[in-house]
Amino acid sequence: MPAPRTVLLTGAAGGLGTLMRGLLPAYGYELRLLDMVPIEGEPDAITADLADRDALREAVRGVDAIIHLAGISLESSFDKILKANIQGTYNLYEAAREEGVRRVVFASSNHAVGFTPRPQGDDPLIPIDTPRRPDTFYGLSKSFGEDLAQFYWDKHGLETVSVRIGSCFPEPTNVRMLSLWMSPTDGARLFHAALTAENVGHTVVYGSSANTRLWWDLSTARALGYDPQDDSEQYAEKLIAEHGDLDPDNPDHAHLGGHFCTNPPIWPH
Repeated sequence: MPAPRTVLLTGAAGGLGTLMRGLLPAYGYELRLLDMVPIEGEPDAITADLADRDALREAVRGVDAIIHLAGISLESSFDKILKANIQGTYNLYEAAREEGVRRVVFASSNHAVGFTPRPQGDDPLIPIDTPRRPDTFYGLSKSFGEDLAQFYWDKHGLETVSVRIGSCFPEPTNVRMLSLWMSPTDGARLFHAALTAENVGHTVVYGSSANTRLWWDLSTARALGYDPQDDSEQYAEKLIAEHGDLDPDNPDHAHLGGHFCTNPPIWPH
């Protein structure tokens, strides 16, 4: 697929959005930025909520593709997740359908499969077709987003690559992230591959670097042309010294989603 020229980046003021604003233009993209809050230093950015369907339709008009990062990126109440991540994602897909946008890259999450037991010892890597087992309302919303993407491909021919992102930060901050970390530069490589691969239909991929302690199978991402260059192992000694290694007898360490599978909800009742 020819590289899209203009890409709408939703959630452009967030942590991952800010990283991609700095990295994706090097691949030749002209980014159209959208967030619900103004973006400092970006006077042309669109300030709009995902609930504003008219604003979304205007935002997607004329773009070649969309990278959808917007929404609540942490666990919250179901009502808040419903509005931002479920209804908001539907609104974006409807706007894309109405304006004839043909490709979306959807930021899914490892939390869509968070209750999957993590590999230990000689266990095989977690395959992409492992059953979804969300560990939070946030993870549930990402499962919905993957199904929505499949529906829009089957019903309307709108292609999506759903990227189950691990943890995309400049460096990992805990031992669990040693297995799930995606460096920002690898994140840009993966998004570029997702934007340009041919005939993706609806493809689900895991999003991480080529980590020595990797838990999941990156083959579907590599099939898009993704060639990760980084490895979290350089941070392992320091993080293990600070936090201790993963303990198979610790319930917080038993599943892909970590403590999200054992801790109670974090919002006030």
